[in-house]
Amino acid sequence: MKLQPREPNDVAPELNELLVRRAERVRQKASEVDEENVLWVAEFPIGEETYALPLQTLRAAVPLKMVTAVPLSPPHVIGILRFQGQIVTALSLASLLGGRGWREDPAVLLVVDPGFGRLIALDCERIPKPTGLPHALVEEARARSTGAACEITLPGTRQVHLLDLLRLMDRRHGQDKR
Repeated sequence: MKLQPREPNDVAPELNELLVRRAERVRQKASEVDEENVLWVAEFPIGEETYALPLQTLRAAVPLKMVTAVPLSPPHVIGILRFQGQIVTALSLASLLGGRGWREDPAVLLVVDPGFGRLIALDCERIPKPTGLPHALVEEARARSTGAACEITLPGTRQVHLLDLLRLMDRRHGQDKR
């Protein structure tokens, strides 16, 4: 498709050709990015490390103050909350991951669907931000990993720990979370 200017052509032909080449290059880059297969995740910090959940598992982010404490509950259980008519168990993500500390006190609960039919809520320092991870790196990291979190090294030596909620919630392998 040849583009025609609205106004009379007062631009030098060399400049016009340069602009056309740049436009074609930008179109090619946009199509390459669209073709790249990415896994969309919700990314958030835990202490000094960055963790992520597949975005398809995230149902909501709600304030931590909605939790009602449950007396004599296990240490990883924060309490319960009501979400869309369901009673949801709120769990400490740091405790489930083996006791890593928070940099700041959690203020948000992430309501997630781990894939076994019931929603759960995990505490989090901040509302996560959506990010795309290259699918090839995700599959490679999942193949290497045996625990609930697989380490993905992104360009620029940035690491993200992608959580597998089914493995994280599996009580048969108590200490094998990472």
